[in-house]
Amino acid sequence: MGTLTTRSIFQLLVCMLLTACTQAQSSRTGNWMMYLGNQPLGKGWNLWNEAQYRNYNAVGDLEQLLLRTGIGKNLSEGNNNVLLGYAYILSEPYIMGTGRKYTTREHRIFQQFIMRQSFGRIYLQHRYRLEQRFLEAGFRSRFRYFLGINLPLNKSRMEAGACYLSAYDEFFLHLDRPVFDRARVYGAVGWVLRKDLRLELGLMTQIEESRSRLQLQLALFNARPFGKR
Repeated sequence: MGTLTTRSIFQLLVCMLLTACTQAQSSRTGNWMMYLGNQPLGKGWNLWNEAQYRNYNAVGDLEQLLLRTGIGKNLSEGNNNVLLGYAYILSEPYIMGTGRKYTTREHRIFQQFIMRQSFGRIYLQHRYRLEQRFLEAGFRSRFRYFLGINLPLNKSRMEAGACYLSAYDEFFLHLDRPVFDRARVYGAVGWVLRKDLRLELGLMTQIEESRSRLQLQLALFNARPFGKR
């Protein structure tokens, strides 16, 4: 793909996402701002640290604050990662049929396995996660499967300076009834700012049993080791 073609596609995608962002100012489209850190600790160990600030609108109407951390270990060189983690979730849902909100808190323990694959320019990630959720209304367990894909446009690899397309599909299943919880479908454009730092701007549709909702997402991925200048 030539440089001009890549630039044209990239500019078109950015315009589409900026248009969606503008529309979110006056619609019920939500906005998720996310930081996802994954720092190597040596000998195949890693520290996961994550913060998500989710709004019902463009900004200022809190839906959920999610803080997640965990310790992981690669089973093979740079791949096949197992991780044990903890998450704290503060939610502010609306009372049905009113403009009033209430506050709930959740503590969550989770175990996950991540496998990465590449086929030419295509980068795949599979994530399998089990969650034990300590809710104010009781205890629930959930299984999640995530399939993500990244495709660089102007370079052959996901390296510094690459612009890329990103997409994922994730579904959530309860281990009791009702089994189906939700599904998420996502598409974005991304920039590899440097080897260990990426930025993505995208749109995600969250599908639940009785409704679906569009979310604008801005995500920063940081894999820079601690203490590195």
